[in-house]
Amino acid sequence: MLRRAGSPTIGVVVDFLEKAQRVFDIELSAIGEVRERLDAGFVRAVELMLEAVSKRNKVVVVGVGKSGHIGEKIAATLTSTGSPAVVLNSLNALHGDLGVVADGDVVLALSYSGETEELIALVPALRRFDVKIVAITGNAKSFLAANCDVHLDAQVGQEACPLNLAPTSSSTAMLVLGDALAMVLLEARGFNKEDFARFHPGGRLGRTLLFKVSQIMRGPDRMALVGPETTVREALHEMARRRAGAAVITTEAGELAGVFTHGDFGRHFQTDPDLMEKRVGDFMTRNPICVGGDHLAAEVLHILQQHAIDDLVVVDAGNKPIGIVDSQDLARFRLL
Repeated sequence: MLRRAGSPTIGVVVDFLEKAQRVFDIELSAIGEVRERLDAGFVRAVELMLEAVSKRNKVVVVGVGKSGHIGEKIAATLTSTGSPAVVLNSLNALHGDLGVVADGDVVLALSYSGETEELIALVPALRRFDVKIVAITGNAKSFLAANCDVHLDAQVGQEACPLNLAPTSSSTAMLVLGDALAMVLLEARGFNKEDFARFHPGGRLGRTLLFKVSQIMRGPDRMALVGPETTVREALHEMARRRAGAAVITTEAGELAGVFTHGDFGRHFQTDPDLMEKRVGDFMTRNPICVGGDHLAAEVLHILQQHAIDDLVVVDAGNKPIGIVDSQDLARFRLL
């Protein structure tokens, strides 16, 4: 068997995988250590952030190096889940960027050593504001830990770096602590899916949650509406004219009686050669699954998938058809 020049041997591949798994193991262990040390300080940090956000203040996140990168992600997570957060550039903070800080804010300071020079210089300036400082460090005896209002311990036993130098386990621990703060704060504020969709209108989840059934359905002018006495031939003709996958059968009072689909026609035609001239009401699906126009588009997607159907009738409070959702429409609205 030929092998490309430069491609790794099986032994090397196994070695790579083992080393990768070692990184996972070390970082998972580090997260577990931090988890076990969560205490009342975490609760106090959430309370401070909750109080600030409820008063229309914000969380100011600051960090240097890898901690700064982690801080940017934490700030983005907070903001996207309804808790306003900004990133303060620690290098420019003392040269005008402190203007983003306001009385009532909470400062989330990240430094694994707790002795980062830029943050040591920044703390006295922050203390001139009426703010609370929550620090995440790996050194409970550091300057930052001693000069904050709440300290969260992110100390890890070792980095996943084989040299024990590159921030890996420590940065992961900071990230998870930040995620924990954001998610607990989210729940404390009663933030829900609809709130999330408002902040993510361009994403798939936002589109799914924001769209109502009435916004995506085909209206009566595009429905094949027929009575139960209509022949199958006439029903198929109406379906073709409306380019619909189903005929919606209604009673004389206009209420939903059933549906007749191309699939129904195919199944019955094989056993009944005279089907075309018979009443469509004899072959329709009675009491079909339907939905109200004020329901969410996400519900339609779930119903279509759960029941393996392609069309869903939309009815009003009086059980009268007002529209129909074709599975093809979901793709058009990018809901699939």
